[in-house]
Amino acid sequence: MVNEFRYPEVCISFKYDPNFPIRGLYYDKQKGCLLKLDFFGSIEPDGCYFGRRKLSRKEIAEIYGTRHIGRDQARGLVGLMDFFCFTEACLIADIVQYFVDAKLEFDASYIYEDVNRAIQHVHRRGLVHRGILSDPNRYLVKNGQVLQFVKMLREKGKKLFLLTNSPYYFVDGGMRFMLEDSTGYTDSWRELFDVVIAQANKPDFYTSDHPFRCYDTEKDTLAFTKVDAFIPNKIYYHGCLKSFLQITKWNGPEVIYFGDHLFSDLRGPSKAGWRTAAIIHELESEIRIQNDETYRFEQAKFHIIQELLGKLHATVANSQRTEACQLLLAELNEERQKARRMMKKMFNKSFGATFLTDTGQESAFAYHIHRYADVYTSKAENFLLYPPEAWLHVPFDIKIMPHHVKVPSSLFRNQ
Repeated sequence: MVNEFRYPEVCISFKYDPNFPIRGLYYDKQKGCLLKLDFFGSIEPDGCYFGRRKLSRKEIAEIYGTRHIGRDQARGLVGLMDFFCFTEACLIADIVQYFVDAKLEFDASYIYEDVNRAIQHVHRRGLVHRGILSDPNRYLVKNGQVLQFVKMLREKGKKLFLLTNSPYYFVDGGMRFMLEDSTGYTDSWRELFDVVIAQANKPDFYTSDHPFRCYDTEKDTLAFTKVDAFIPNKIYYHGCLKSFLQITKWNGPEVIYFGDHLFSDLRGPSKAGWRTAAIIHELESEIRIQNDETYRFEQAKFHIIQELLGKLHATVANSQRTEACQLLLAELNEERQKARRMMKKMFNKSFGATFLTDTGQESAFAYHIHRYADVYTSKAENFLLYPPEAWLHVPFDIKIMPHHVKVPSSLFRNQ
């Protein structure tokens, strides 16, 4: 940002704040606001920030006219849906705040474009990949259960493929560190997969007509011959979904695809008719908070007060409310707000829970889970808890996301 795009040198002093953003926020390229939306596309009253400053309801109304984001306004929104977006949201907010404090005019769309270009720059130049591989213990987690899960699938006769935007040298280094070096697994990780595709350029992979090219791992070159079959232990670059389906004949619900970005990973496969599994790492911490007795107490208090307020409004007309009644209403409202603020702080002091708004409604992120994911979990190896022949389904009459039902503590400990 500073060296390439000539942003002020003070930007180098910005420090990433892991406690500020959550997954599933939106950045408004026209207004410069970071937004948390609910299931129906309305702005969360306490989840709208301009830079690092939370906007009041009055300011939200002045900027947007209404809390609901219309179709025209939605075109200017960018969804921040994966782990990389945590730092993206934080950097955008810090830069906006700097320009505001310095009383400098700026175009909010330019800030997003520049931040996005900077992130793409460090990925495409390999700066991120080389940095991780230079100190893998700092960034990667050795996990024998992942290997156990993949080997179980192979033993059950499943076909496995790896589809990633990363270059092969990074995938190879990471997989060697996480699987081969940590579990006594002596064979190459490549033998676990029937097809390995690197630099796939998702999400364009799902809609483009790019051909596959065979990659020579020794010479670091791409072959010129046409790919009309996937050969075991070979690596392939680029390609597209159309060609992938023609070559493999793996169609429809026979395929389940795991990914952590709802748009880049899961939207394309979902539209292609594949089953999809969303990996959402923060799910474990959110379930743990929801099952905590302190949270359950505040939640029960909130719903009881909500019910009392409803009954009070239904039984006493505005014109008949005495001073004592008005005081009672004010006290109940204040207690309801206290309970709401307490529950929010337990998740994230700025934006609250990932899946819920402060009013208990499902968030826009939850909406996209409903839309693009057949199943969601915190990590793929959770499927080891079930036999591979199991069918997973949600009753049609359920009104909330499955993980919002209280999980017995003994079961949670086992997971």
